[in-house]
Amino acid sequence: MLFKPDSKENDRDDEKSTVPRKRSILSRVLGRMVSLLITLVILGGLGYLGWLAFQPKPNGGGGRGAGARPDLPVPVLAATPQVHDVPVYLDGVGSVKALNTVTVRSQVDGKLLKVNFVEGQDVKKDEVLGEIDPAIYQAQYDQAVATKAKDEALLANQKIDLARYEQLAATNAGSKQQADTQRALVAQQQAIIKADQAQIDNARTTLGYTKIVAPIAGRAGLRQVDQGNIIHASDTTGLVILTQLQPIAVWFSLPQQQIMRVNAAAAKGQLAVDVFGNDGVTVIDTGKLTGIDNQVDPTTGTLKLKAELPNASYQLWPGQFVNVRLKVETLPQAIVVPTSAVQRGPAGTFSYVIGADNVVTAKPVTVTQQNEHEAVIASGLTTSDRVVTTGFANLADGAKVIVGKDDGPPAADLAPRKRSRTPDGKTGGQSKDGKQDGQGKSGEHNGRPEHSERDQKGQTGPAPAPAAGGEQPGGAPKAQP
Repeated sequence: MLFKPDSKENDRDDEKSTVPRKRSILSRVLGRMVSLLITLVILGGLGYLGWLAFQPKPNGGGGRGAGARPDLPVPVLAATPQVHDVPVYLDGVGSVKALNTVTVRSQVDGKLLKVNFVEGQDVKKDEVLGEIDPAIYQAQYDQAVATKAKDEALLANQKIDLARYEQLAATNAGSKQQADTQRALVAQQQAIIKADQAQIDNARTTLGYTKIVAPIAGRAGLRQVDQGNIIHASDTTGLVILTQLQPIAVWFSLPQQQIMRVNAAAAKGQLAVDVFGNDGVTVIDTGKLTGIDNQVDPTTGTLKLKAELPNASYQLWPGQFVNVRLKVETLPQAIVVPTSAVQRGPAGTFSYVIGADNVVTAKPVTVTQQNEHEAVIASGLTTSDRVVTTGFANLADGAKVIVGKDDGPPAADLAPRKRSRTPDGKTGGQSKDGKQDGQGKSGEHNGRPEHSERDQKGQTGPAPAPAAGGEQPGGAPKAQP
């Protein structure tokens, strides 16, 4: 028998199943809202932190450091512009060349009997460097002298015969034709004697070539032929190469843009040339400009110039590369400041000028020329100004400064200073002036973190845990729970 379920009991079961379902949906919605709220709070905090990061510094920028206090003066060093004559130089790179170089060769063939020089020796002009066997050339000279003597004797006899024929012709006792013929023979013999004299001179010169002499004064190089060898006039190597070192020449190049400037300066007088040593700072020799090339090298766009230097101490050597500077003019009574005083900004060059109450002002300046030490100022500064030369890191226009004294270059610390524990339990290093590291001139702490004795000794590993209620290393006392 079938029974129909009671409708009231079914309704009760439906109500019981609907209530937990509504509760689960509500909790799910509440959970999502809480998560969304937390996310919005986190994003808001991050946005606030980013907004703070992009806000301008309270110091107003201007190159001041992040840790600099705006109420304290900035320590700087200052200098006063000077007035003096400033030379203007053009820098170039060149090479040293000998003023004269000669390859000493033999002018005759023969056996080399003697070598009268030492390699690397300074020789004088016309000094005998080597000797060749003169036997053959001496014989040729003696033969030429004997031939001349024989022809002179024959000429003397012909002159006597001519006198006789002339006397006979004058008295009509002899033929005039015979006298004329004899006169022609005498003239012919006189010409033969002159040829003999030329042969003698040639033989004497050839004999002199057996002694090889120095054509110039200079320094001998390495010997090319040893004693006892047969040398020839056709040998290309020669006996030795002589190089003139005093004076010496330097060839250097300048950009083609400086042609007009160099020519204008050379037209006014002799130009001085300085040559630097290996350090590029020390001038090792000074000479004069002797020549300017007549054309520009099209491959490099430079102009060649030649200078002559005395080279008194043999500090310059042929083939050596050197740095050269050419003095073209002198700026009279120019205002000069240290190069470090000239700063560069978006608007050009400027300098910090210390005014009243030690307040600096940025003034634009015009620089004519400068090097690593000094700069020539055309306008913007006077001799009564004081310009800042050191301490630009925390400096800005309108800042107050304190000017220190530049007693000398600071001594660099090669190693960290030794730290010692103070009576109050803190550590500090002893400086050169007797003050503890971490303290300023007024005794104030400079904000450096202090280190424990464990850190000073270089030990590694985790630091010991601080005792309860004790002082943490480098921090404030730990709060009691």
